[in-house]
Amino acid sequence: MATKDLSQYDVNSVPSAQNIRFGIVVAEWNQKITFALAEGAISTLKKHGATDENILVKYVPGSFELPLGAQYFAEMENVDAIIILGCVIQGETRHFDFICQGVTQGTIDLNLKYNKPFIFGVLTTENQQQALDRAGGKHGNKGDEAAITAIKMVALKTSFQ
Repeated sequence: MATKDLSQYDVNSVPSAQNIRFGIVVAEWNQKITFALAEGAISTLKKHGATDENILVKYVPGSFELPLGAQYFAEMENVDAIIILGCVIQGETRHFDFICQGVTQGTIDLNLKYNKPFIFGVLTTENQQQALDRAGGKHGNKGDEAAITAIKMVALKTSFQ
């Protein structure tokens, strides 16, 4: 379990996002959490030089729909990376396991199919408080971390060209 603020990092270790186009797909389910993740991601992208015009945000009903929403970005928009933001909180049934497994495998498949960074920014927590702690609370904002990962992965891909 994370025990530090995930939003604390060396700003100088992150490349510029100035000319990178980002797609962000956000689940509406648990929107208090997911919208905070999106705010963190957008803020961090801008902090590193991304412009409003280069940050496209779309919403899907729930976390299970995130991979398809991300695929739409890959097929219908000229973006360099797609950030996938959602939150699945453990309940009393196995629904949690199926949703988490589906979203995770879907994200892996998209990365490989499109040869483009699809960043997994989905919280999978045991309870609401753990989610809040990771969406701007005591453990920072996972949206920040997802944005940094997106920038770094685009830079990595570019370094091979």
